[in-house]
Order: sequence, then structure tokens, then C-alpha cells
Amino acid sequence: MKSVWAFDIGASNGRLILNSFDGEKMYTKEIYRFTNLAVSVTNNYYWDVLNIFTQMKTAIRTSVQQGHKVESMGIDTWGVDFGLLASNGELLANPYSYRNPKNKMGMERALQNITSESLFQKTGVETAPINTLFQLFTMKTEHPHLLEMADQLLLMPNLLAYFFCGEKNNEFTISTTTQLLDPQSTDWDSSILDFLQIDRKILAPIAQPITIAGETLPVINDELQIDPIKVINVPGHDTACALAALPLKDHHSIFMSCGTWVIIGIPVEKPVTEEQAMTWGFTNEGTMEGTYRLQKNMMGMWLLQQCRIVWEREGIATDYEEENRLFEQAQPFYSYINPDDERFFNPLNMVEAIQDYCRDTNQKIPETRGQIIRCILESLAFHYFLVIKRLETLTGIKLKRIHMAGGATRNEHLCQLIANATTLDVLAGPVESSSIGNAIGQWIALGEMKNLQEAREVVERSFPIQHYQPTDSAGWETAYQQFLKVIE
Repeated sequence: MKSVWAFDIGASNGRLILNSFDGEKMYTKEIYRFTNLAVSVTNNYYWDVLNIFTQMKTAIRTSVQQGHKVESMGIDTWGVDFGLLASNGELLANPYSYRNPKNKMGMERALQNITSESLFQKTGVETAPINTLFQLFTMKTEHPHLLEMADQLLLMPNLLAYFFCGEKNNEFTISTTTQLLDPQSTDWDSSILDFLQIDRKILAPIAQPITIAGETLPVINDELQIDPIKVINVPGHDTACALAALPLKDHHSIFMSCGTWVIIGIPVEKPVTEEQAMTWGFTNEGTMEGTYRLQKNMMGMWLLQQCRIVWEREGIATDYEEENRLFEQAQPFYSYINPDDERFFNPLNMVEAIQDYCRDTNQKIPETRGQIIRCILESLAFHYFLVIKRLETLTGIKLKRIHMAGGATRNEHLCQLIANATTLDVLAGPVESSSIGNAIGQWIALGEMKNLQEAREVVERSFPIQHYQPTDSAGWETAYQQFLKVIE
């Protein structure tokens, strides 16, 4: 049985998953997990990328010590963020985090030179301050010396791959998150770069997914005591990996990648760039097959994660079992929030931010942990329903089922709430969808699987899928209308 290493690195943690394939089924084993948090220094948020790299090497050592031999490795991460390399190949600085507060100012300045409408028409990507485009413009204003010294820009998965194999490219799916890619040519859009006076030469060339980038460098092999390993350009964006792992049946299926963020969408052949899609905040990003997915990037478990941090600071320990108990004890439909309101993006105290929102919208204020947990989960479910209805409007497709994947599928209450709110069947799993899609990209590149269709059949044989059907429909429509009034 052959194996590969799938590094799946998110905006809160990273992990190394060993994925093995016997010709019929895939098997996964978590080898190593580590925390990955943005670091606040001098009013900026950075990623400690050298620590990420160190943790990845520790993960490889752990796997080697357990006797694992692999054919290849692949890396997927969150989108938009990047590192800059000098002409001698050295990293110039720690990469900034998309949560850096200065990005909003950079976006406002950039939009004095080019309109949101024009950007959406050109790229199919929602205009948002987190985008690579506006991070670059912010850097051009705040830290011009970095761009002057930069020889190459590598997006996060490709930066980490470069540390291992020395090859410089930017994989297609992660590149579609930047708002700098021309979907027609599948290359960097020179007109946008010219508008903003950003030198195109720093952007490393686009590489298609499911290609071999190179092999691990001799210095890596010596340090880790391994033979050369193929480094494969899997879909670099974790959402593209997650979508690849979902056994979608037909075009009536919705996908949801659920973690810190939740991304809801459907596959499309080419970007949907009509005005209504832009107004509703949809975006178009790449897939493993080289096509696109029309999707909405939304708040996910970040809200609850940040509440846990507040409670821990207050000395109130919590776990999933207790959260479930508190949720069940709390009154349904007590209060709601708009999960995508700006005040929830990165507040100092998420609990107070939720309470302030309810106060400002003349609602009952959730005081207990159970009330806050239920407020978050019910608001998320209703917000996802709103987006699904808008997807139907944009595409003319009557959607019948939801395929959920990612860590948030472990929250059974959330899955059931989504089924109830949308009145659609929810198929939850596989949980580790991003790492499975990462491995699928490697197996196809290695010739062990023919194509994505065959890979999805393997997924169905290999991993359990939890089925949630709508129940307890009483009061949901009335509650949804109340939610809409609050967020409007």
C-alpha cells in the first residue's frame, strides 16, 4: 500500500495527514498537529512562517520515526496571503496576515484608481480588503522598501513548498483568490497591475494543479534523513481541496467547506460576473479541474472559537460536550446576529461584540454561554440559507442537497440546524476533506488514480458520511423572517 503526506494548514492550526491507498480505499492517519495563529506586533498581524516550516519538518520527522515511507507530499493553506523573496532567494519578512487592519485603508486608496465593478468583471473575485491585491497596495504605501527589494511573490502554499523544493511558482487555485488573475488567459492581469503601479515581474508564474513542482532539496533530505520526495502542486487553496473530496452527484448539489470560515457554492464552468453576483458578495475561485466555483465566503466557527478564548481568559473552561448541553438548555430563536458584520472580524472580546450587536438592534441580549452559543449557531444556519436562496436565483438551479465538509461538521447541532433552516438534506463528511482532496491531487499526479470522478468514488467507499434530514419545522419560517429583519 502506497502513502503520501498531505499538509493541510489553516488559519488556526496545521496538520500532517498520512494518506494511504490500496487501489480500492483511502486510509488517513493524523501524524502531527500544531497551532497556527497570527501574531500581533506594532499594530500589524503577521504569520510566523518560519515556525510553520519548523513544525512541518517536525511532523515529517515524526512520520519517519513511525516508519512511514511516502511517494510525495502536497501543501494546501488558506487563501490570499503571501511572502516575498529577495533576488538571492531569501525571505524578506514575515508575511502579513489577511486580518491586518491596515488592509482596509489600502483597499480604499486602491479604489480611487479602479472601481470594484471593473475588478469584478475582470477577475470574478469579490472586492474585499483581505485580497492579495489590496495587501500589495497597502504594502506599496506603508512598506514600499519591501516591494522594491522583492524579486518574487509566492502565495502561502507555494512559499512553503519553495522552502522544501526550491521551485518558485503559484498554483492556479490559490492564485484565483488574489483578485489579480485574468480567468480568460489564466495568467496575471497586467491591466490591474498597471492601474495600481505594481510590477508584474514579482509575481511567480502560474502552475496548473496536479503537476509535480520538484523534489525535496538535498539540505532537507540530509536534515530529515529522507530520500528525495516529490513535491506536488496539489490545489493550493484548502477550499479547492475540500471540494475535490466531496462526492457530488449532480449540479443540484451545494458544497460547504466548514471551518474558521464557511464557504458555500456550486461548481460552474466559467466565472459568473453579473452585477447581482457582485452586489450579493459572491466570488469565483478555481477548482482542481481548472474550472471555477461560484461561492460566498462567510463567517464560520471563528465566532465560537473567539468566544471560547474569552471564556478561557475568565477561567471558565469549556468543551464540546458542555457546549452541546448548554445549547440544548438555551431557548431557541432568542436573538440573532449578522455573522458577517464588520464588528465580528477581529474584536478584542467576541462575547461583548455579540452582546453589543444585539443591544444595537433592539433585541434580547444573550447573557449565558448557552444563549450565546445558540445565537451564533442559529444565526449561521439562517445566514447560510439566505446565501443558498441567492445561489438559486443567480444560476436558475433548484438545489436539493448540501454536501458539508471540514472540521465544523463535527458540530452535530450546526449540521441539524442547517438542515432545518434550509429544508434540504445535509450530507456531512468527510471531516478531513481538505487533506483528502490534497491527497487526491497527489494520487492523480502520480498516476494511481485516473481522474477526479474515480477519486470521488474512492472517497465514498472509504469514509463515512453523516446524513441529516430536516426536522422540527415549526417556527423556522417565522424565525427566519425575524433574522432577516435584524440583519437588514
